[in-house]
Amino acid sequence: MEALVAAFAPIWVLTAVGWLAGRAGLLGADAEAVLGRFVFHVAMPAALFTVVARTDLASFADSWVLAFAAGTAVASLLGLLAGRGPGRSGRSTAERTVAVMAAGYVNSGNLGIPVAAQVLGDASFVAPVLLLQVLLVTPVVLAVLDATTGAARPSPGARLRRLALLPLRNPVILGAGLGALFSAAGWRLPGPLADSAELLGAAAVPAALVTLGLSLHSPPGAVPQRPERGELAVAVLVKAVGQPLAALAVGTLLLHLPGPQLRAAVLLSALPTAQNVYVYARLYGAAPVLARSAVLVSTVLSMLTLSVIAWSLGGG
Repeated sequence: MEALVAAFAPIWVLTAVGWLAGRAGLLGADAEAVLGRFVFHVAMPAALFTVVARTDLASFADSWVLAFAAGTAVASLLGLLAGRGPGRSGRSTAERTVAVMAAGYVNSGNLGIPVAAQVLGDASFVAPVLLLQVLLVTPVVLAVLDATTGAARPSPGARLRRLALLPLRNPVILGAGLGALFSAAGWRLPGPLADSAELLGAAAVPAALVTLGLSLHSPPGAVPQRPERGELAVAVLVKAVGQPLAALAVGTLLLHLPGPQLRAAVLLSALPTAQNVYVYARLYGAAPVLARSAVLVSTVLSMLTLSVIAWSLGGG
């Protein structure tokens, strides 16, 4: 439990820093929007490039990744159904996409690495999860958000062209794609460029958490925005309980995974909603309140669920 507290502490501290900065007005009225754009357009692409470029793409072949992917698919489907539930017929496709991410997109970066290192004894378990989310899930989600937001409804031909050019227009997908290319080809950036990309990428997580904290402060006179409670409850329950249970069922009944791989699939499936979900929701204007609340509530709840899973599966 002490290891989990140490892993979660930076999340709470940096989110609190953002909230305090917003309350004090230190960064100005547009700080949340500006910092969010910095994360999405600059820091996050650099972070994804550096991480993916040095990750062996062959780690996709690990059989336990199928159990994690199955848990993600089940959680995403349940999140989609929750977004289509009674009283939510007015939800747009983009808002339902954010609900899917809130239920099934795990915090594999800044939480997955320390949790895997402390509980599983091997941080490399995070690599295929990160690749799955960055190279497969994220491009699909951003393609849907890109296609379903905006003032005008494009024609089918324009929609296809827009989708084909998405990797060039979307810095997150571009950064991850270039990282995969460098990894596959065995290329490396020259020393000064590699150091610069590493330094810039290191700003992604803290800046995203500060942005999250800024969003928690409502300006004077503004009415605080709250998510629909039922939708939030379903998203968090699916994320904290449904996703790891689905991974456990597939890993045990279908794949017959050995103990260490089963622990990895289930434990990493129980990680909370990633703060990236809020960054994407905020940028595209699609259910940012739901995304923000899902990140915060699932992060609190995951301290309990991760401890239970680690104990019950013999991981800690």
